[in-house]
Amino acid sequence: MSAQTGALERLTLQLEVDQLNAAYAAALDEKRFGDWPEFFLEDASYKVQARENFDRGLPLALIALESRGMMKDRVYGVTQTIYHAPYYTRHVVSPAQVWPQEDGQIRAQANYAVYRTRPGDASEVYNVGRYVDEIERTPDGLKLRSRLCVYDSEMVLNSLIYPI
Repeated sequence: MSAQTGALERLTLQLEVDQLNAAYAAALDEKRFGDWPEFFLEDASYKVQARENFDRGLPLALIALESRGMMKDRVYGVTQTIYHAPYYTRHVVSPAQVWPQEDGQIRAQANYAVYRTRPGDASEVYNVGRYVDEIERTPDGLKLRSRLCVYDSEMVLNSLIYPI
C-alpha cells in the first residue's frame, strides 16, 4: 500500500468515526431515543463513569448497560416512566482520535460537552468528558462495541436521565 493510499484510508476512517459521533449526537439532541440503541452492536456495552473512578481503575459507574436490549429498556424508562421538567440537550463533540487495530477493531476517543436548556431559562453545562470507544465495521456501517463516557464534571446536575 502506498503512503498516499494509507493516508486516504486514515482520513476516510476519521471521517466515518466523526460522522458516527455526529449522527449519535443528533439522535440524542433531537430526542430520537429509539434510534440510540441502533448505534451499538447487539452485545455492546455503554457506561457513564466518573473520571476519578476511571483513573483509579474502579468499576463503579452511574450507568452500566451490557447489551442493546438493556439500552432499549433504558429508552423505555426515559420515554415512558420517568417524569421530569422538560429540557433540551445539545452535544458538542470534538473530532476523534482514531486508532485502527490489526484485528479490524477501531479504537477512538473524542471529547464531548453536553449543554442543557430548560424552556424559558438559560443554558448550562450539563456534562463534560470524553468518549472512549471500541468500534466495529459492519454491513450497516460503523457500530459501537463499547462506549465509555468518562465525565470530568464533579457533580452531575439533578439526575442523569438521557444518554450522554
